[in-house]
Amino acid sequence: MGAAMTARLRSAGVEVVLWNRTPERAARVAAATGARVAQSAREAGAAGPVVLVSLADDAACRAAYEGPDGVAAGAGPGTVVADASTVAPQTAIELAALVRESGGGAMLDTPVSGSVPVVERGELTVMAGGDAGDLDHARPVLDVLAKQIFHVGDHGAGATMKLAVNALVHSLNQALSEALVLAERSGVDRATAYEVFAGSVAGGPFVQYKRAAFERPDEAPVAFRLDLVGKDLDLILDLAARAGAPMPQAVTNRRAVADAVAAGLGDEDMSAIARFLRDRT
Repeated sequence: MGAAMTARLRSAGVEVVLWNRTPERAARVAAATGARVAQSAREAGAAGPVVLVSLADDAACRAAYEGPDGVAAGAGPGTVVADASTVAPQTAIELAALVRESGGGAMLDTPVSGSVPVVERGELTVMAGGDAGDLDHARPVLDVLAKQIFHVGDHGAGATMKLAVNALVHSLNQALSEALVLAERSGVDRATAYEVFAGSVAGGPFVQYKRAAFERPDEAPVAFRLDLVGKDLDLILDLAARAGAPMPQAVTNRRAVADAVAAGLGDEDMSAIARFLRDRT
């Protein structure tokens, strides 16, 4: 996701300074896009005025923000950190406080909805939590990446909304996988079944943009790893427990993802749930 964001920003003429926990990855993206590579997260954080963060989980975010060489130390007054990572709301709240206390900068939790192709088209949906003025400061950069930007509340609200959206996305993924395998096992050609799904009342954006992954799973690139789906569902169920919100479908989805990951599909795209079900007797 970070590489796709960099490419999109550079194509729009935005100067980009990169940092990655794996320097070789940053070097490859920089060579492909003309971005500059920072030597530390602090250096990247100081290169603002807008700093975008996109990392895999809460632990990765904390490691990148904390310490004398972290993002928080580099983000000084006038800098807004817009974090697109999917993390727990409490993590977003704590990181915002760390940025403010360490370097005097501001932070927004700005998780996004959309896959790499959506980034490439500049059509992400951004769910922003934090100060409205800070969001206005970050909009010139976010507008390059996003079709829609929603200010949903204070720090943590963006992270909360992203988990709610992903609860729906992961439920759609599970339901689509089950329905497709049902049609196949009952003798309907896979492509024909998917054509019907796409043309039906259920054929919303998720069904449309995941079509290649479900119809030709051996050819389509990995857009969202199944092990990260499991991470999301853990965050969703933890938030549900804190909020007192019953989510029986999310519990079932988490169990199905755990079974698929245990079967060796953790590095596969989320659509591999269909392959997992297809292979079961």
